[in-house]
Amino acid sequence: MAKINMVTSLNTALHDIMASDDTVLVMGEDVGVNGGVFRVTDGLYEKFGRKRVLDTPIAESAILGAAIGMAMAGLKPVVEMQFSGFSYLMMHQLEGNASRMRTRSRGQFTVPLVVRMPYGGGVRALEHHSESKEVYWAHTPGVKVVIPSSPANAGPLLTAAIQDPDPVVFMEPKRSYRSFKETVDKEKNTFAIGKAHVKETGKDITIISWGAMMRDTIKAVEAVKSKTGFQPEIIDLLTISPMDVDTIVASVKKTGRCVVVQEAQQSFGPASEIIAVINDQALMYLEAPVRRVTMYDVVMPLFAREQLYMPKVSDIDQAITETLNF
Repeated sequence: MAKINMVTSLNTALHDIMASDDTVLVMGEDVGVNGGVFRVTDGLYEKFGRKRVLDTPIAESAILGAAIGMAMAGLKPVVEMQFSGFSYLMMHQLEGNASRMRTRSRGQFTVPLVVRMPYGGGVRALEHHSESKEVYWAHTPGVKVVIPSSPANAGPLLTAAIQDPDPVVFMEPKRSYRSFKETVDKEKNTFAIGKAHVKETGKDITIISWGAMMRDTIKAVEAVKSKTGFQPEIIDLLTISPMDVDTIVASVKKTGRCVVVQEAQQSFGPASEIIAVINDQALMYLEAPVRRVTMYDVVMPLFAREQLYMPKVSDIDQAITETLNF
């Protein structure tokens, strides 16, 4: 079985579901003839034609507005926002229409669409190409937010998102697009929206992360294990909203310690919500304060300072070690 990268995993998932379900269509800027900026939609235009792979004008609000109408009419649009930093222009359509339609219509209409958006830093891109703003979408009731971390879970999660009856924001960490490969068994690698994945079981400390930061987290955990012999438990969150509270709380009750690693800025991010959940449901099991490893609360810097800004393996290592030694 060949090893593939995340782009191939996502591309394969799109090919497979479009072949099996003719209500699925892809739309966005340059997704057709050019196969997308990152080539995630490569080959779809040639295989499924211009009626199911739509190159749109540069108008994010119009793209999503049209997709909402398609979804209400029985189609399953997969919309690409070329970069997450451009997606703010669709906010009114997502928050004001897509997220509210099930409630507004008393269940008469649902909006089964997916909004794909490459996000995150680490590739020396411009500021609007490098932000980590998952909290914007997760704070919107009626919208689900999914972030894959590897080739093994990217394709299955995208398939699950397309099959979901409600709008899903699917954020793809572009630092992970081609940085590594995995052997992917489509029959065995199934991931459900709303369910975290325990990548490694342990008893001494819970480490929670998602997206591109998972690889750095795993590297830091391996370093700590080699130095101390402790057995951390690693949780890949996968779905930011709805968050898998049960898995988080059960793990922290077992280990008594926790470190949360996010690429986003510190204030008001998902890590804060995770800590609030732990305080609500597992406070009396804690042996140490829950630590956060995050970006700084400033605008994403350009190029030369990018690596100074983003959380590093050494930062995660230090947080884990200090929490273990508290």
